[in-house]
Parts: sequence; structure tokens; C-alpha cells
Amino acid sequence: MEYSNALKKFGPGPSAAEVERMLEEIRPLTEKNRNREVYRKCFSCIDLTSLGSTDSHEHIERFVRKAVEFPSHYPDIPNVASVCVYPAFVETAGVAIGESGLAITSVSGGFPSSQTYLEVKMLETSMAVENGADEIDIVIGVGEMLSGEYDPMGNEIETLRKEVGEDVTLKVILETGLLREPALIYRAAVIAMLAGADFIKTSTGKTGTGATPEAAVAMCAAIRSFAEKTGRATGFKAAGGISAPDDAVLYYTIVERLLGEEYLTPERFRLGASSLAGNLLDAITGREERYF
Repeated sequence: MEYSNALKKFGPGPSAAEVERMLEEIRPLTEKNRNREVYRKCFSCIDLTSLGSTDSHEHIERFVRKAVEFPSHYPDIPNVASVCVYPAFVETAGVAIGESGLAITSVSGGFPSSQTYLEVKMLETSMAVENGADEIDIVIGVGEMLSGEYDPMGNEIETLRKEVGEDVTLKVILETGLLREPALIYRAAVIAMLAGADFIKTSTGKTGTGATPEAAVAMCAAIRSFAEKTGRATGFKAAGGISAPDDAVLYYTIVERLLGEEYLTPERFRLGASSLAGNLLDAITGREERYF
């Protein structure tokens, strides 16, 4: 696909000033969402994440077991949406999950920099799916995006979409902290959606800047425009530095305001996090749980 031409029908996206004006309207609305019901919804949309350099099969097994056993300890609280691990641990996660039905997310495609051969990205992605990944998170070619090489970037996402297959959810990470400008984030989001993304995601959490409200607004504006012009709904995932319940509520409110309540389900809204799960659980129960 010629993405440079395809972008034209979606407009330039919001300016920094327009994004700030939208946030000025949205921030006061978070007050009504600081309650246990919204915390519960946010908890159910978490991709519980372990992407550390010290991860091991033993660690991942314990990590996943915690999530699998959560409903037996907290039967009145909906469980997280998935566990997110490196490709090498997908099979280990699958064994620990057993018949529980919990989804497995795997990062792939040369995560977090995406700086390797396309053939390697394809093989890593197909192996993750073969080993049991239900969802795949890949990173765009940030350098290509910054250089205006939209076609190679989009075509690579298309290729990995084919490796993932139609039955597996594809989330495309824009690494918005490196793109910075709302208009550029908007364009990257549209390209990712045109190339077949089921979700667009803010960040890897491996650079200096993770998720920001400004990036979320630009991405949600792109999702809305894309849905209006194509009839296809795309999910939004915020990840990178999200740990406090108030952070989760802000992203929840941005999605609520710009996309509507129908997007506030695990099928359309995700939060990539580790410590957030424990902090939200404390907020839901009103006491320090120390479960995660």
C-alpha cells in the first residue's frame, strides 16, 4: 500500500494546542471516575507485564500462577485481561495458565527497538504464535517514521500481520515518546491501523518517555477518524510508566470522552502495567493487599 497517499484522507491530526485544549476539558472529568467501579474496569483491562532482563522460566511460572489464581482469592473482582511476556516464555506461560482461559500476550518483532532483520521478526512472531500467544505486540520502525519513510514502515506491519494471522490480536506500539509531536503520532497511528493493527499502543516502557495523556489524545483522535472513514473499530493501549490508579483513570476518561463507553472493555481498551495491578487492587478493596 502507498501509505503516504492513503494518509491524505485522514487529515493532519490535532495540533499540540488542540491536544492541550482537549485535555483541559477532559482532566476535570476524571473526578467522577475516581471510584471502585472504574478501578475494577481498569483492572480487568490490564495486560499484566513481566519484561525484565532478569526474567527466567521459574520467575514467569510464578508470575503467571499469581494471575491464574487471582479469581480464587478475589472472586468478586474481574481478572486481568492477559499476561505479557517475552517470546521465549510463551510456552512456559501456557503451561502455567492451563485451562484457566487467561490470554497470553507476547512482545515480538525485535522488541523493544525493532532494529533487526524482517526475517527475524517474522520468525520470532510466528514462533510466539505457534507456542500459544493469543496476542502479539510489535513496535513500528521509529526511525522510518521520523524520516518520513511511511511505506516501508507500513508494509512491515502488513507482513507481520500476516504472520500473526486473523485469530490472534495484533497490537502495534508507536513509541510515542520518541515521535513526540501529536501530528506525527496521529499519522503513525493511522498507518498502523491501515496496515492491520487491532490495537495501537503508546510505548514499550523501555525508553525515557512512556505513555502520556497528550499521546493518548492524538491516538484516540486517530482511532475515531479511522472508524468514521472505514467503519472499523481499533483498540487503544496505554503502557509505559503507568502505576497509580489516578493514571489509569485519566486514560480511561480520555477513551470515554473521545471514543465512547463502548471502547471501555478489554476488547478495545488495555493498560500495560506491572505495579498498577497491585495499586488498583488496593484501591478496589480499600486496604493494602500485597498480592502482586
